Amino acid sequence: MNTTVRFHTRLRRASARWVIALGILFCGLMPDPSPAQVTMGLTPGMVNQTFKPGQPFDLELVVTNGREAPIQMRGVAMDWWYDEKNEKIFGPPGSLPRSASNWIEFVPRQFTVPAKGAYRVKLVVTPPATASGGYYSVAFLESKPELAQPATAERNAVFTNVRLGCLLLLSAEDTEEYSIVVSEAQLSPPGPNRNLALDFLLENQSNSHIFPRVEMAVLDAARELVAKSQGETKRFLPRQKDRMTMTWGGTLPRGNHTAILTIVYGKDRIYTQEFPFTVEGN
Repeated sequence: MNTTVRFHTRLRRASARWVIALGILFCGLMPDPSPAQVTMGLTPGMVNQTFKPGQPFDLELVVTNGREAPIQMRGVAMDWWYDEKNEKIFGPPGSLPRSASNWIEFVPRQFTVPAKGAYRVKLVVTPPATASGGYYSVAFLESKPELAQPATAERNAVFTNVRLGCLLLLSAEDTEEYSIVVSEAQLSPPGPNRNLALDFLLENQSNSHIFPRVEMAVLDAARELVAKSQGETKRFLPRQKDRMTMTWGGTLPRGNHTAILTIVYGKDRIYTQEFPFTVEGN
């Protein structure tokens, strides 16, 4: 899993709202900056951790500063979830489902990252004893807004700042209840100028997040393995659903075949489904 996320600078005009951006930065606080002056980073970009309900625990984030000057930053926890397009959405603590944001305290909340150096930020997480399943937050580390372009007669002043983020996926130990539903599955047999394809809708009905591992095996009429494929790994939060597709670009002999879909999810839970199909003459 890639532990970095892309950065966007935030711009603010005097009459505009701040834009929320998540990521690792390759921009800075002044217009048209030199990358060598402003490169910063945050690791990890995502934390996937189990915890014992009612027992506080610590997390650590590392901010690196490639600038020639120190930068002052502060920590802010916000909720994150998904919308109908499966895109991330953010909100104030406690505003989105299964929020962990109110459990999190940055120690210290404000800090200075030295020039050409790094700073370790401690997060103290205090989950309630009643926690069950998965909970979610994003730890944002943001700098103080600075004036990038002064106001003129034609335009308002523009302020910029740096915002880096780490997604937090937390799961209460031994309380997870895993379940998925696969529907709308369609298999397209291979043909001239067409790959074998298996497409389906997966819904996570668990009370926690999953990273399902999806595979397809193709057997011939004698039940011998003749092809296999592996799908993309996706993150599914509770009740999230999304389409998944696997393809295979080889050639199969004519005759009857069976594609076997295998999905490994949760703690070694396995879902399988078979799809018979026929390959016509070459």
